[in-house]
Amino acid sequence: MNADPLVLQYTGDEPFRDEAAARQYLDGYDQFTRFRMGRMAMIRKEDEAGWAGVGCAWMRRRLISTLVSRIFRQYWGKGYASEAAQASAQYGWSIGLQGIIGRAVLDNSASIRVLEKVGMKKIAIMDFHGLPGVVYEVLRPAAQ
Repeated sequence: MNADPLVLQYTGDEPFRDEAAARQYLDGYDQFTRFRMGRMAMIRKEDEAGWAGVGCAWMRRRLISTLVSRIFRQYWGKGYASEAAQASAQYGWSIGLQGIIGRAVLDNSASIRVLEKVGMKKIAIMDFHGLPGVVYEVLRPAAQ
């Protein structure tokens, strides 16, 4: 997935140089151990479509919970990102998060639509890897 330049277009990430580099990243991925949250596989009955979850990020020297996802291009526009975002937010509420943010490059209208479908509201404009971006937020529903 990270070899597709369109998938990485708005992420600020570089493709892994080879499979060994990808494996090293996965072997060192410790967000679930440290924070009880992070990237989870997005699995269709037939195959894996991508990954999504509530991850951790540093923003203005503060650790925050952020909605994250990445999907293989052939699955774009099929509603998987919205479904995964909703499930990820529900997971966040189940572990006691009080709020979750989402960040996107301003030109990435598909990701912005996903954030809005989850009920997020725009709260800030930001620099996102040298591109103009937006920050959205959703607070824990009262009934949770």
